[in-house]
Amino acid sequence: MTTPFDDAAHTAPLDADDGAAARLMRSPPAKKLSEILTELAADPSRERITLGELKEALQGRAFGALMLIFAFPNILPSPPGLAGVLGLPLVFLSSMMMAGRPPWLPLFIANRSMPRGSFAAVFDRAAPWVARAERMLRHRLAFLTWGPSQQVLGAVCLLLSILLMLPVPFANMAPSIAICLIALGVLERDGVWVIAGLIASAGATIWVLALGYALIKSAIFVFLNAF
Repeated sequence: MTTPFDDAAHTAPLDADDGAAARLMRSPPAKKLSEILTELAADPSRERITLGELKEALQGRAFGALMLIFAFPNILPSPPGLAGVLGLPLVFLSSMMMAGRPPWLPLFIANRSMPRGSFAAVFDRAAPWVARAERMLRHRLAFLTWGPSQQVLGAVCLLLSILLMLPVPFANMAPSIAICLIALGVLERDGVWVIAGLIASAGATIWVLALGYALIKSAIFVFLNAF
């Protein structure tokens, strides 16, 4: 299974404590996500872009942006097994979020990279969706997006990430949508989108558990009737 990001030939400094990022959690973002990604895609000094560099560029917004980047592909038609590949970084990120720690990725994930041209091509396809979402996002009910509230959201996203990785057919889209809604809310400090994400999370959990139950019951029925 391959993903858009390949192993980088170099490492990125990822373990430094980003105190400035922590201080940015409560304040509205200075730049929109689309602006940051456009700058990265247009930077001629970069031959490749690693996930670690992307995290550093996003600073205090890395939780929302990276979770959105890893969750969104699962909403679209994708090859089997992709949910498991993209779900692992979501588990790491949501665990850090739940623990109240700055965003962190292990080196084997953070050093994944893609050519800048390919990054720009992917972003060009995603740009209309990002721009449409940004027009609807507002800085409101921001207390739901940082501090203890963000730790609760981390726990919810951890559960959704685990559900996303389960080998249950047709089950990965619902958790991905819920994570994307929460991620967008955290990204732009919009508590209304966080609330929508929490509602979607409840629905996604019920949906995945129902599909899992139906799958187990079907497997038991086939087994009992086969012997």
